[in-house]
Amino acid sequence: MEANPQIDATSNNRVLAPGARTSENFLSSDAIFSGYLRDFLTPKAQEYLRAPLQRLGVQAAKVMDELSLIADQQGPELVKRNRFGEAIDQIRFHPAYDELMRIAVESQMMRIKWEPGLRQQFAGERHRMGFAAGYLFAMAESGQYCPLCMTDGVALLLDRFAEDGDKDRLLPRIYTDKAEEFYTGAMFLTEKAGGSDVGANLVRAEPVAGDRYRLYGEKWFCSNVNADIIFALARTDPERTGTSGLSIFLVEKQRANGQRNPLNIVRLKDKLGTRSMASGECLLQGTEAKLIGEEFGGFRIMAQMINLSRLYNSVAALAGGRRALVEAYQFLSFRRTFGKNALEHALVREKLWELGALNLMNFHLVWRAVEALDRAENGEDNEAQLLRLLTPMVKRESAERAVYLARESMELMGGMGYIEDTVLPKIMRDVMVLPIWEGAGNIMLLDMLRALRKSQGLSVMLAEMAEVTDRHPEFAPVVRQMAEEAVAVLRTLKKLPQDEAEFRAKPALLRLTRAYAVSCLLRAIVPENKSQIELALRWLLKDEGPEWELKQPASIAEIRALIGWEF
Repeated sequence: MEANPQIDATSNNRVLAPGARTSENFLSSDAIFSGYLRDFLTPKAQEYLRAPLQRLGVQAAKVMDELSLIADQQGPELVKRNRFGEAIDQIRFHPAYDELMRIAVESQMMRIKWEPGLRQQFAGERHRMGFAAGYLFAMAESGQYCPLCMTDGVALLLDRFAEDGDKDRLLPRIYTDKAEEFYTGAMFLTEKAGGSDVGANLVRAEPVAGDRYRLYGEKWFCSNVNADIIFALARTDPERTGTSGLSIFLVEKQRANGQRNPLNIVRLKDKLGTRSMASGECLLQGTEAKLIGEEFGGFRIMAQMINLSRLYNSVAALAGGRRALVEAYQFLSFRRTFGKNALEHALVREKLWELGALNLMNFHLVWRAVEALDRAENGEDNEAQLLRLLTPMVKRESAERAVYLARESMELMGGMGYIEDTVLPKIMRDVMVLPIWEGAGNIMLLDMLRALRKSQGLSVMLAEMAEVTDRHPEFAPVVRQMAEEAVAVLRTLKKLPQDEAEFRAKPALLRLTRAYAVSCLLRAIVPENKSQIELALRWLLKDEGPEWELKQPASIAEIRALIGWEF
């Protein structure tokens, strides 16, 4: 029988051209992100972050992918009992998960926010600094970014509402730079009866003494179910219904005597994505808890953690969409099809133009919200008003765009993008949760409507848009028209029945979102990125009238500038 001929290693029978390469450092490769750090952080903050971000950029590019894929494929395991038949309800992780957590702790994404000296030194920009590390981390591993999000939220509630003794005992466990000392957090919110309708929650809290209670009932979606520090909502009075009847409780994995706090983990969720981290269902069967804040004020307190989580969701969406686009761009840069490099095909450039524009729009929209968080925390009331509207707006927009960016990037890579040897399938699975986590898209629209009624966020947003467009008169008419069309509809809603008002609000809110996102791009223009942002704006405004219609495809050089990625 004739042997199969050997394939010549120097032949053209290969996927990518000779010399194909990928990034060695996700920070130094990313001109968009590096430019943002340069333009929107103080020199002092930039200097402090330089070494941690450079280290994390290399880890994200060269180490974390393998760890992330292993942790995804060999996910957490629930161990209900020990060999003596005693209930232990422990979660066992692959060592890859622990190594990822070590990288997260050493990145200082928590330390920069909560260590007292650093917090004081970088007041006014600490959230941007923490999210800078989170953005790089989530480009390589978004599953574990959920427990990190929960941990930051727990720190927020401890800082604002816990007694000094609890703060002094628990916060150092969050801002530690030693992984073996690190405590993670969780929010036990969702129940079977309610889901997003938190007012339907049933878990009850029975008093023991003073502020000590025992919790009874079931929590249905417990992200980071193995957390050391948990905040849970429960009812002290079953007759007091709705969210106004909920109180919030601090639950710790270990009781003061060192024994396990009773918490029955029924099972782990079998999820589509974010498989590296543990989501579970829990029965609270006399679980010890401590009342935090005033009785019946639980939802108001928990809402602060939820809103922070929505910004985490936005940063995760931004990172996931960016990573998908980068993977496609790197692949196409070294792929030959129909006798030429893939980037030489007009339709490939047309799609990259679209995805690059959406990525850039998402980038500046999300970071504007993080900036508003910093500035609101620093006492700027206008920024606090803006943040109330901006948080649900950005959460919805970024999550939806991330799914689209991942899907379209996968298609650009063809069959290779669909194969588990690449990172695209994992990214696709992971980003699918983002439109759902911390409130689905319709919930975000309803929250935007509430923000329009209860805050001055729209007035602040419109004033900012007017000021920005004054500096860019060539874009002023189209941006102002977009905003005026949206506001004209929104101002009529008060006179309409609720169903009709919600139905008519959606297109107007989406129109307002696009107008503000465009203004965020204009706001970010500096000489170094002017041509890049203007190319993105040409795509984003192409349907706004004949004067904005695209006449010819972008060149390869323009696409490279728009993507802003160096190998």
